[in-house]
Amino acid sequence: MKKLPEKTVERLSQYRRALNNCLADGKNRIYSHELAVLLNITAVQVRRDIMFIGYSSTQRKGYDIKDLTEVISKIIDNKEALNVAVVGYGNLGKAIATYFLGNRPKLNLVAAFDIDPKKIGKTVNNIPCYSMDRLREIVAMNDITIAILTVPVSSARDMAKVLVQTGIKGILNFTTVNLNLSDDIYLEEYDMITSLEKVAYFVKHRE
Repeated sequence: MKKLPEKTVERLSQYRRALNNCLADGKNRIYSHELAVLLNITAVQVRRDIMFIGYSSTQRKGYDIKDLTEVISKIIDNKEALNVAVVGYGNLGKAIATYFLGNRPKLNLVAAFDIDPKKIGKTVNNIPCYSMDRLREIVAMNDITIAILTVPVSSARDMAKVLVQTGIKGILNFTTVNLNLSDDIYLEEYDMITSLEKVAYFVKHRE
């Protein structure tokens, strides 16, 4: 299958999460309009995405949830699990790591990095925290290809450049600094402050 658009991959991930919740609730089949309600999108969009990945359903019975989940997993997951590191192990880094653990079997959180001597050498939730000085060594030793960046704003750009130099191929940026990286690095930026301000704006206009 050819490379999927970013938004399609996002929705496929959301479909899988919703479908897994349905399986946990004992539900075995689902219609496109039911899945659409769970994600607050249109049934047309659901059907278009699922047809795009070559999956079809029996309209009278809907989609087989387990089967569809497996198809989505084959498409968006890597065959071999990818190793991930958290860079910046403050409160946000630890919270993300705690939430992350066990949620995705094809993504292994294997290391954390920080400059605080009180954190270095300690293990939290089975994740060892290393000095930033050992970044290149640990990334190579553990074949880490993805980094979750939660460092202070002042060091975000410099740290991103260092990560690229160590061989990191994808960065999830939780800082408020927009990064400018080469095209061969996949960058996903999540600005929580902007998201919260967006929520506040629309709350204000509904009051």
